[in-house]
Amino acid sequence: MPNISETLKQAAATLQASGITEAAREAKSLLAFVLNKNQTFLYAHPEYELSDDDKNQFQSVLERRAKREPFQYIVGAQEFCGLDFEVTKDVLIPRPETELIVEAAIEISKEEARFCEVGIGSGCVAVSILQAVKTATAIGLDVSERALAVAEKNAKTQGVRERLELKISDVFDNLREEKFDFIVSNPPYISGEEMKTLQPEVREYEPLVALTDGINGLSIIEKIIKNAPNFLKSDGFLLLEIGFNQAGKVAEMFDKNIWREFEILPDLQAILRTVKAQKK
Repeated sequence: MPNISETLKQAAATLQASGITEAAREAKSLLAFVLNKNQTFLYAHPEYELSDDDKNQFQSVLERRAKREPFQYIVGAQEFCGLDFEVTKDVLIPRPETELIVEAAIEISKEEARFCEVGIGSGCVAVSILQAVKTATAIGLDVSERALAVAEKNAKTQGVRERLELKISDVFDNLREEKFDFIVSNPPYISGEEMKTLQPEVREYEPLVALTDGINGLSIIEKIIKNAPNFLKSDGFLLLEIGFNQAGKVAEMFDKNIWREFEILPDLQAILRTVKAQKK
């Protein structure tokens, strides 16, 4: 039977040949997942021999990763805001920059705040806010029934399901008349042209409907900005993630007669990422 040391060496070579840059690190993560051990165990027991079942399962996940399937879909999970979320191919993989929306929402949240998330996906944003603000309630909208099912599972796991309503809706189309304290969204903002340049992990595996509008990457953002005032209380906020180099065009979409304050917050790479606008 192959041992841990031999298995990792071969796996790293396979992943590197597939164009994966941090091949050795990813090989360790995959093997730790298969063995249900932490990576400290791998370092401490390089001579540990894999069983036939371990070997076969590892070969299966290794082949999937070599085809550039994201690690998060293989293991079915991703950490976000300190919480573990289930992820499937029906939802975007949560990313660190999106945590800015959660941080901004927590900062503006009032007692018993009521908010809406447009495009809830895995539920990572809404669930993280509800976890932090124990008196808040929310409604999550999405065009995908399968995405809503994932969000529901994550809400149950994190103990906030009773405070989260879920509804099929293309942006606000199926939302009843209601006024929220704030609205949050990480909408599809990648242009059709930009999609062609993305890594295979994103381009070939993550759901297109959550990534791109198929045109300029701005149409859904514009729809949200145009219609959000109808669903916001006076002094309510819109928190919106946008893409690289979109800040100027997005800023032009905000009517100064409708919005009191407007700013775009940078992420950790100094990219203008999160729109924070307050309705008059």
